[in-house]
Amino acid sequence: MATQQEKAEAFAALHHGDPFVIPNPWDAGSAKVLAGLGFKALATTSGGFAFTLGRADGSVTLDEVATHVTALNEATGLPVSVDLENGYGPAPEDAARAITRAAEAGAVGGSIEDYDRDDGELYELEPAAERIAAAVEAARALDFPFTLTARAENHLRGNPDLDDTIKRLQAYEEAGADVLYAPALLTADDIKSVCDAVSKPVNVLAFSRLGLTFAEIAEAGGQRVSVGSGLTWAAMDGLIEAAERIIDEGDFSGTATPGRVKEWL
Repeated sequence: MATQQEKAEAFAALHHGDPFVIPNPWDAGSAKVLAGLGFKALATTSGGFAFTLGRADGSVTLDEVATHVTALNEATGLPVSVDLENGYGPAPEDAARAITRAAEAGAVGGSIEDYDRDDGELYELEPAAERIAAAVEAARALDFPFTLTARAENHLRGNPDLDDTIKRLQAYEEAGADVLYAPALLTADDIKSVCDAVSKPVNVLAFSRLGLTFAEIAEAGGQRVSVGSGLTWAAMDGLIEAAERIIDEGDFSGTATPGRVKEWL
């Protein structure tokens, strides 16, 4: 197993090489599979992890996330970045505490978003930037290079204002974020506009509605491509389809053996 310092350095270096995909496991088993397939780093998914607890996205605690991060970190030798939602509190010190706790659990990167899930509203720009600045300060206080991602949630939260999204990302870049992320951009032109407007690496969320290949996202300027909870739902859709055939038709043909999974367990 690599040390946390080594994982952190490897993860940081990925952001300055060729564009790469960082898939999102939902538990230790899926992390092992993704590592076995050859991915170079992993990122948690808040929605996928919440599902493993039988809950909706946004309903887990920082303590539960820390336990989850430790499990993923121990499952593979890959760097792990963690979706820390809004830092589990509205204040800058909440965002800072979330970064410190994630690092203690073994993560070498993490994201802070600008959406208050309790109130259902985006933070105003100035306090949102202050929260990122506090997270950056916490990251810089660590004894390894923690990669801090700042998320502008406009497009994911029903407010597809590209100008405001860019303004927010520019403010987060100025606050010291290492990576910038506006989930749910829907066109290559929007991705390019975001990437052209900032100088830090940009994470792009790939999902079915986007309809772009990895090569097309990279051509638009994306450096890091994640899939959010998409792999979780793909796996669960397969489970639902097979289980419905069992209960509706008594048909067990949709079940399978572990197959290649055995290689990674």
